[in-house]
Amino acid sequence: MAHRWTNTLTLNDATPRDVFLNRRQLIAGAAAGVGLVALAGQARAQDAALEPNSYEDITQYNNYYEFGTGKTDPAANAHTLTTSPWEVQIDGMVDKPGAYAMADIMDAMTIEERIYRFRCVEAWSMVIPWNGFELADLLDMAGVQSGAKYVAFETALRPDEMPGVRFPVLDWPYVEGLRLDEAMHPLTIMATGIYGKDIPNQNGAPMRLVVPWKYGFKSIKSIVRITLTDQEPPTSWNKANAREYGFYSNVNPEVSHPRWSQASERVVGGGLFAKRQPTLMFNGYEEEVASLYEGMDLKANF
Repeated sequence: MAHRWTNTLTLNDATPRDVFLNRRQLIAGAAAGVGLVALAGQARAQDAALEPNSYEDITQYNNYYEFGTGKTDPAANAHTLTTSPWEVQIDGMVDKPGAYAMADIMDAMTIEERIYRFRCVEAWSMVIPWNGFELADLLDMAGVQSGAKYVAFETALRPDEMPGVRFPVLDWPYVEGLRLDEAMHPLTIMATGIYGKDIPNQNGAPMRLVVPWKYGFKSIKSIVRITLTDQEPPTSWNKANAREYGFYSNVNPEVSHPRWSQASERVVGGGLFAKRQPTLMFNGYEEEVASLYEGMDLKANF
């Protein structure tokens, strides 16, 4: 697969967790916060180094409503999800539709380490060291046809393994979507690990989407289907409340949620009296992704 980044890290190169947490300076990509990776082939030092959240923060504080609506429910309940064997159906406007075994996908991909900011629509944030591969490489493997404009995603729906789907919190299964250029952007990854370990069930095992300039609910978990289409696909939170959750859901401090401001955020793990920090446009990835939305009204297309 052709990679658009110079990084060639594998899981074996991932920094040990204890060392990672003690390091005060991380190599990063501009304001984007991409650690140990060079965007467009040029490594640039970030003005202020990012310090990742602890493994415990990342894995014990989650939204994954299929396992409950509380922040600790997924960690308590997601052990019931069977993640191996696993298949992802790739269909729609692709040259090679079919059921792709997770093991075959992993064999075909080069796993990289990406340190990304993570911003929830609820106005809390983390910094997460993901391991994964560019979504573009998976789509290239399936062969995107020329008329495709969007990518639709679907989460597993297993009532026997997911206690949360017994309640009509959302219209199950969970679905999400991206414009094709967003999906093919080199920052967009499919995450399969955290801190060099396999991604835990509560974080979206065995494979989840990560789109770091969008609110976290766009980064759909435990994916079982990917569909290329020429129509904008429905998305779960937009279907539930279109006034509050738009299709794009880009992090934007200038556009408030109807029930709260998005101008600042609470950093998870910062302690009870931690100060809120200002939210960055596109979650700090403005230089890399703003061109995707040139000429668009970001208040109308929220």
